[in-house]
Amino acid sequence: MTITLDARSSQNASFVNSIATPILAVNTPQLIGQIGLITLGATTNVRVQLYGTAAFQLPVLPVTTIVTLTIVRGTLPTDPVVFSTSESLDLAIVGPQVLSVNAADYLPPVTPQLTYTMFASVNLLGVVRTGPECFNGSVYSD
Repeated sequence: MTITLDARSSQNASFVNSIATPILAVNTPQLIGQIGLITLGATTNVRVQLYGTAAFQLPVLPVTTIVTLTIVRGTLPTDPVVFSTSESLDLAIVGPQVLSVNAADYLPPVTPQLTYTMFASVNLLGVVRTGPECFNGSVYSD
């Protein structure tokens, strides 16, 4: 029988256009969200499900823009990558564009707490994080 051990949320911005955070460095991960999942009571087959959403606005002069969302097990961009994806923003869309991810970490090392962090990076300057931004996770065991 599956046991839910913990579930957490990191909610940085709840609504569209609720923040206006420019990304100030190219190809440099910016923290979007971080959660710590407690694994007390874990037996076997530990699994983690992770979900994240972030919205971005193209630069004032729209050019091909690639956003990369990365989830790591840990707190630093150099920690083990659990999931990563890149998406080109649509040049025809004037407003914010929402990117969402759905990831899993199967059989992570069982420690008292598993920390996961979601980062965003872009390939050029002028991109603005607009909200919403959220990062959620749940940990299960058999």
